[in-house]
Amino acid sequence: MGHFLRPSHDEEVNAYSKAWPCLFPQHGPGKKHEREIELAQWQEDMVRGQPERFLRGLIHSDGCRNIKTGTAWRHPRYSFSNRSEDILALCEWTCELLGLHYTRAPRTIYVSRKADVARMDEFIGPKA
Repeated sequence: MGHFLRPSHDEEVNAYSKAWPCLFPQHGPGKKHEREIELAQWQEDMVRGQPERFLRGLIHSDGCRNIKTGTAWRHPRYSFSNRSEDILALCEWTCELLGLHYTRAPRTIYVSRKADVARMDEFIGPKA
């Protein structure tokens, strides 16, 4: 029987390296919504290989699952909001890779169709 180390909320982990920009080229100076955000080829290949994981990360960072209501109905939907057109485009592209129908407002992407919400429920999971 193994022992599991559970981090407390008081622990902090730091990592320093000049190589971080090579691994995460989207990180850089300035506000994300004011600069170009583009995946490097190796990152694009990873998203194509596991689009569920990428979309899960987007939803967990800047999205949510909520209940849309009308006069006599209620049903869940996912939404993703961001000020960066490039990041919104990456979310749309990932939805397309997964065959999910989405709608777009100026800064928000919605996935509302019941079958698409059920599909996303399979891999999104609760926000941590």
